[in-house]
Amino acid sequence: MNNKDIATPVRTKEILNKYGFSFKKSLGQNFLIDTNILKKIVSFADLTEDSGAIEIGPGIGALTEQLARTSKKVVAFEIDQRLLPILKDTLSPYPNVNVIHNDVLEADVAEVIAEEFSETNDIMVVANLPYYVTTPIIMKLLEEHLPIRGIVCMLQKEVADRISAKPGTKDYGSLSIAVQYYTEAETVMIVPKTVFVPQPNVDSAVIRLTKREQPAVKVTDEVFFFQVTRASFAQRRKTLLNNLTSQLPDGKQKKEEILQALSASGIDPTRRGETLSLEEFGRLSEELYPFFQ
Repeated sequence: MNNKDIATPVRTKEILNKYGFSFKKSLGQNFLIDTNILKKIVSFADLTEDSGAIEIGPGIGALTEQLARTSKKVVAFEIDQRLLPILKDTLSPYPNVNVIHNDVLEADVAEVIAEEFSETNDIMVVANLPYYVTTPIIMKLLEEHLPIRGIVCMLQKEVADRISAKPGTKDYGSLSIAVQYYTEAETVMIVPKTVFVPQPNVDSAVIRLTKREQPAVKVTDEVFFFQVTRASFAQRRKTLLNNLTSQLPDGKQKKEEILQALSASGIDPTRRGETLSLEEFGRLSEELYPFFQ
């Protein structure tokens, strides 16, 4: 192991002490102190020397450093101003890194990609995501139809389980469908809480999301499709019919139309949302769509 690696307990401590850095709980800051795990995370992204990497929340640069060694260019979004001088120092050996001081949820990521990655058409997002904003960040990256190949990120194991869940399981829900609509999702690694400082309360997992060339199902209106899936899971113990009538706009008045759409989709109205596949949700939303315009 290279002694210069940022992600060792000793080096991390040195850097934090040098700058008098204290962790902000509100920003979900947990830094990885295991170089082997970082290298594995990077390996799941299949980067080459022609690839571009986008990182979110680089911290003190532990993952950034590994990305810089394996890709053509790294662009990292960091929200915490206190980390900027630290990153300038720790990443000084890597001229192929650009740190942007911005909240990725407010950034125009498409514009950043156009400006920063004009020389590569292979771009991956690779990040150790702050746990409190994991879902909004992933959904933003997918809903904006960015020109990326996919996302490899570390997040709470419980959220990873929900993202990669299959129909009929307790973790399967509207988040599983939203992510799997755009990508093929797989959990590739479990990460124990002991390899972070400070230690989080939960174990983490690394998921790989590979963008589909076309969404998993073809629907007329994406917004309505997601509205139907969210409605179907509103109360997990309720039947599809009950959830759809209580959650869709004017659903109670349109009970007959909802029954008609369920019948036309070949779906039993007494089933629960968690038993439906993506394809079934696609059919159902297409049948319901004309009634809710």
